[in-house]
Amino acid sequence: MGGARKIMHEHCAKLSARIIADYQAECGESPLWNQESGTLFWTDCVGNRFFKYVPATGYHCVVKSGLQINRCLLKTGGGFVVANNDGLWIWDGQSEMKLVIGEVDGVKLQFNEAMADARGRVFAGTCYFSPSSKYPLGHLVRIDNEGRASILDEGFHLVNGIAFSPDDRTLYFTDSVARKIYAYDFDVEDGSISNRRPLIQLGDNEGLPDGLAVDTRGNLWSAQWYGGVVVCYDSKGTPVQKVPVPAKQVSSVAFGGADRSTLFITTAAKPEPMPAMPEGYDPYSGNIGGALYAVDTSSVGLNQRLANLSKRIGSGY
Repeated sequence: MGGARKIMHEHCAKLSARIIADYQAECGESPLWNQESGTLFWTDCVGNRFFKYVPATGYHCVVKSGLQINRCLLKTGGGFVVANNDGLWIWDGQSEMKLVIGEVDGVKLQFNEAMADARGRVFAGTCYFSPSSKYPLGHLVRIDNEGRASILDEGFHLVNGIAFSPDDRTLYFTDSVARKIYAYDFDVEDGSISNRRPLIQLGDNEGLPDGLAVDTRGNLWSAQWYGGVVVCYDSKGTPVQKVPVPAKQVSSVAFGGADRSTLFITTAAKPEPMPAMPEGYDPYSGNIGGALYAVDTSSVGLNQRLANLSKRIGSGY
């Protein structure tokens, strides 16, 4: 086992992140691969821009400006499901977004992250974190196919990467400020979770775990904000690869490309100093970020799960 990890580290040292597009995104986020169209989408959730990139031609552009998208998912039947500070929305990619749900049990659904499961339900995290203010802690929320929301768990500081294991038996959930990636037992039939436990605990001298992707072997690929790196962990939480990125604020990751072996990496250009920074970290010097990167790997990402809210009564879409 130790020899296998050594080989993986040596292989990883040869990986090279290349810039695909540099729009100096204030906070690049939510890389999303559409296998059907061969298109990668990503967002600037602070600068309110939505981008796309077509690897087959090298073409990339700003698709839409003036739209806040913290997380974007593909939707059954076409279009997108969007999570942002005001809730969960449906968007056809061109016209105005339509609100699905904005609060549950009196709690405003200020979403920072979301992911669809194999049944098309949306699992999303609320986030109210501010370094200068005391905000209520966040929640893990499930939105079912009818558009109803349920709070599944709570007490999180800064919600980020959500993902599922290849066998749909585990849900992964990131709390960046706590520097933890949790694992839950997951029942794909009814969408319930149980047995929360910390799978990965980063040290104070490391960056913050942020966006998350899982490959077909069950490895977790975690972007590390303040860390200038993407770290790959096996399903037991052991680090097995590190992919250096020439930007300090690495925000999220997604597999894409024709064979889903390209790891796309978003970064953020706007410095975001927080008390949780590693000791001695300078948030203003060097290459902070803002570009979209890509790395060719020997791993294959999971197929993109589609959000399915088609049973929502009276939705009109």
